[in-house]
Amino acid sequence: DRVKECGGDVIAVGKISDIYAGQGVTHHVKANGNMALFDETLNAMRSVKDGSLIFTNFVDFDMLYGHRRDVAGYAAALEAFDRRIPELLAALRPGDLVIATADHGCDPTASGHDHTREHVPVLAFGPDVTPVDLGQRESFADMGETLAEHLGVAPVGTGKSFLSKICS
Repeated sequence: DRVKECGGDVIAVGKISDIYAGQGVTHHVKANGNMALFDETLNAMRSVKDGSLIFTNFVDFDMLYGHRRDVAGYAAALEAFDRRIPELLAALRPGDLVIATADHGCDPTASGHDHTREHVPVLAFGPDVTPVDLGQRESFADMGETLAEHLGVAPVGTGKSFLSKICS
């Protein structure tokens, strides 16, 4: 909401707009499959204005492979995703920040179909980002605070920004 109120666009790629009932979203783009979602994310990056947020949910990792405990499918999806990372890096402009994470753990090697972990990795990168160990974060809200600080919008006040750790 704060990004939208400050004149930035919030582009929801995939099912993000549905997850948030369209709240704070200025544009939504539907696509099916991780590679189509990746394509739409790159398309959004080419046209987005400064001060905007692109929010993508790569649902196949969770829906098709994690919950179904398809280890081979999960591995293949990760490898396919990894092969596309150079395209993402090439599309980044100075000042851009990418945060990649998951909303929950879904280990494809675990039994059952439920979520499997409390903690998920958080990767932050971009042209001006210094790679550092962020340690174990106290809250998922830390990413929201980091993005708020990065985009110059008012903080939410529920997490701790790690922007100063990754950008000098």
